[in-house]
Amino acid sequence: MAARIRALVVSAAAVATISGTPGESIQAAPAPPSPTVPEAALLPPETVPHASARDGFDLASALSTPDRGQGRVDVGGCEDVVHGRLVGDGAAGQGFQSAVPGGQVSELVARMTNPPDLAAWAAQAGRCSKVTVDDAVGTAVSTVTVHPAPLLPGAKTLSYEQLLTLPGQPPELPGLRLRTVAIAADDVLVVLRDAGTTGLDLDALAVDAWRHAAGPLGR
Repeated sequence: MAARIRALVVSAAAVATISGTPGESIQAAPAPPSPTVPEAALLPPETVPHASARDGFDLASALSTPDRGQGRVDVGGCEDVVHGRLVGDGAAGQGFQSAVPGGQVSELVARMTNPPDLAAWAAQAGRCSKVTVDDAVGTAVSTVTVHPAPLLPGAKTLSYEQLLTLPGQPPELPGLRLRTVAIAADDVLVVLRDAGTTGLDLDALAVDAWRHAAGPLGR
């Protein structure tokens, strides 16, 4: 895939990113630091089928890293959706990224005083279903489709898919595909993402991640 799409995906594929422009963001307001999240809250490596090269990260460190894929979005209020920003300031957490056949998968388990409103996020994604993005190396088109999310008692859920293509790209060229499933309740947010053609059942994996995190987080 062309470098201009990949430059945007560096931002979109990262689970932990910083909140967007005030007044446009659909993030919750910044809050005091949340309780820490142990690494044990993450899915064990053997739970992700055929995963390899697992790289862990701490959310605080990830949030302090500049957003290298920042772009200028030509539709107001769509930047958070295009860049996949489900986590803002005032959160603590742990995450990982792993290579899998066909792409990569990542997980984030975060604690925050005010998790994002996933219903509002889904509505925003619907309004931002097709957006042209200008980044440092060119133009790309972001197409977002919201899917029915897994149902979990007492939790809010979100499932969507993003396709990044070049303007005028022929239909036979698939572009770069990114899927996201998020689950939130009380002060906990779990996010699963995959990029590429992984063939993973991301809904089921996210539910497993949510249930696994419950014990280490004392839920």
